[in-house]
Amino acid sequence: MCVLAKQNNNTLENEEIIAENLGEEIEELEVDEELDSEDVIEDDTIIDSDETVVSEDKKKGFFSKKKKKDKKDEQIDELNDRLKRSLAEFDNFRKRTEKEKAAMYEIGAKSVIEKLLPVLDNFERGLATVSDDEKSTAFADGMDMTYKQLVKLLEELGVTPIETVGKEFNPELHNAVMHIEDDEFDENTVCEEFQKGYMYRDTVVRYSMVKVAN
Repeated sequence: MCVLAKQNNNTLENEEIIAENLGEEIEELEVDEELDSEDVIEDDTIIDSDETVVSEDKKKGFFSKKKKKDKKDEQIDELNDRLKRSLAEFDNFRKRTEKEKAAMYEIGAKSVIEKLLPVLDNFERGLATVSDDEKSTAFADGMDMTYKQLVKLLEELGVTPIETVGKEFNPELHNAVMHIEDDEFDENTVCEEFQKGYMYRDTVVRYSMVKVAN
């Protein structure tokens, strides 16, 4: 009986030791689980914060990046630019051509007018020699009509005679071939005209040949 009692006591002690060990292991496991759960919560929090940062970066990137143009849009912009350049070049060419045409027309007109002026001078000289008796003849009347027709034609083209006698000498209009002392005229005044000068629009076709009083 004593032996059985001892054995039972030993068994109980062993069971108590095992129970204590098991209790300690369970407590350690619970502590580990609590620690793991905290780590998980912290990790989840980190992940959530990272996801927030990533999502914010994505939003920033989405709004900050410029939308890339499509190839078709780029081709359209290029064609529009080329069209605008071509239109500007054509407009410049048109204006330049118009100026050149106007200059060529003016040069050609001045050349023809210069050749007609001697004819006009001859008419004036011829009519100046006609006496009063001969002015009533058909020949003199025909010359006078032709002269007036030529003068009218030149006026329609824009040709006008330069005023000389009694006007102040202007080197841009007059060609002084003589200078005299004459009290009847003011100083630097045209007192006589030797050859009539003409202007075509705003340019001188032929300078007036004049005598100037000093």
